[in-house]
Amino acid sequence: MLRSWHLASLDAPTVGVVWGWAFAWTAHIQLAGWPLALLGLVVWVVYVGDRLLDARAGRELRERHHFHWRHRRVLIPLAGGAGFAAAAMVRRWVPVIALPQDSAVALATLAYFSGVHGRLRLPAAVARLTALVGWRECLVGTLFAAGCVLPAWSVDPLAFPVRLVILPAGYFAAVAWLNVRAITRWESGRLLGRVAWALAAVGMMLGLGLAMVLPRAATLIAAAAVSALLIGWLDRRRERLDPVTLRAAVDLVLLTPVLLVGVR
Repeated sequence: MLRSWHLASLDAPTVGVVWGWAFAWTAHIQLAGWPLALLGLVVWVVYVGDRLLDARAGRELRERHHFHWRHRRVLIPLAGGAGFAAAAMVRRWVPVIALPQDSAVALATLAYFSGVHGRLRLPAAVARLTALVGWRECLVGTLFAAGCVLPAWSVDPLAFPVRLVILPAGYFAAVAWLNVRAITRWESGRLLGRVAWALAAVGMMLGLGLAMVLPRAATLIAAAAVSALLIGWLDRRRERLDPVTLRAAVDLVLLTPVLLVGVR
């Protein structure tokens, strides 16, 4: 079940929906069902498209890419239908005032796709530097976190309490970066090192510092810190798991905000 959840690209939409709900909870916003459904559909379409494009290009193929290519005759129509449904939801329900920030995230995602899957090639020295810094992982983490904030922000952009979510969103972007960075390093046969432990420690200290002032923000940061801690734990035990299970598990540990359901 866990392997199928990952191979079908359902892991990222699940994480997105959970964190979309969590940011709304932190901002004291009651969400209808459609913003989270919209987020899940968009994330799924993006991930299916990314994996199909990687498979077509033959770029560092893993089992998830082979799965998508084998089932492309099913996945492509499904992704097209999901994209059409998402567009219909945007047209019907997303308020005009919320379109600028939604469009900004969409354009940034399109720019990412163009850079990764386009024909543009960086000079060798620049490519080595960006690989060392992990620019792709940073961009993915930032875009993913921004996308998860959009459902709550789109309810009323003018009255959205940015101060309540800015720190949790920033910290979650770092944890999302850690998630992608871990996958990159594990698939190249390297360990993550102490980065996960350091990020978890920062999150715990930040959560404690905010506990009396912004209790919900502090709680969400603590949940993200637990995710970072679990990624560090997986890093220590990665050789005991097969690659597909390990890849699914590193996304599974991002679901810690489900523990906040029912918390007031």
